[in-house]
Amino acid sequence: MRSIINHTDLLLDQIRNVKDSEHQWQHVLENNMSRFKRPELKITYAYSPKQPVEKAHKFVKTKLYIKNMVSTRCKIVVKAVLENIGLHYTKVELGEAEITENLSEEKHDRLKAALHKFGLELMEDQRKVLIEKVKNIIVEMIHYEDELPKIKISDYLSEKLHHSYFMLSRLWSEVRGTTIQHYILAQKIERAKELIAYDELTLSEIAYKLHYSSVSHLSNQFKKYTGLTPSHFKEMKQKRRISLENVRMM
Repeated sequence: MRSIINHTDLLLDQIRNVKDSEHQWQHVLENNMSRFKRPELKITYAYSPKQPVEKAHKFVKTKLYIKNMVSTRCKIVVKAVLENIGLHYTKVELGEAEITENLSEEKHDRLKAALHKFGLELMEDQRKVLIEKVKNIIVEMIHYEDELPKIKISDYLSEKLHHSYFMLSRLWSEVRGTTIQHYILAQKIERAKELIAYDELTLSEIAYKLHYSSVSHLSNQFKKYTGLTPSHFKEMKQKRRISLENVRMM
């Protein structure tokens, strides 16, 4: 250990001597410590008299907007695609990713083609980008949050996106030919189907969790969208599970 410390001190003394130079420089030192049975130690120093060190560490951030990202699996796919192309990301969320470099035309085309293979789309139309943001906020809110917001969903969307709900609603209808409210109801029914299939909550608890005024209100909307009552849907799921268990036993 003493020999490691002495060797490191010697390297630092050499670096201090280089700093006295008037010229710009960049010095990278690598000290292989494998003979001491320790991980490789890398010491990197960058300095320029005309450019402060803190400025040298700044990097570009580019936001990418990606259509059809609606699950954790989609995030995993996007991360893998970015890594495969050689793009370094700082975050990947539903509908968007942030990378630490400008996207060249060549990498843009590769990324677009790679995402397309997985049913995803790199978006550049700002109207579509905003629609996708609305969509992802709704999916995140209904499927991944522990509970729905206590304020109106219209107010929640306006606060999140810094646009009036009237503007968002009109744009949604123009682009998708339906309403935001219809999409919200469809997502709530999908979430209700998941919760019924899990069989961990009663219908009353599911209705409360999804902000339905009553079980009958949930049942009516559920039947309208699926053609089945929640109870019938639950029975079908249970029968399917039993039949699959019987197949495994054969």
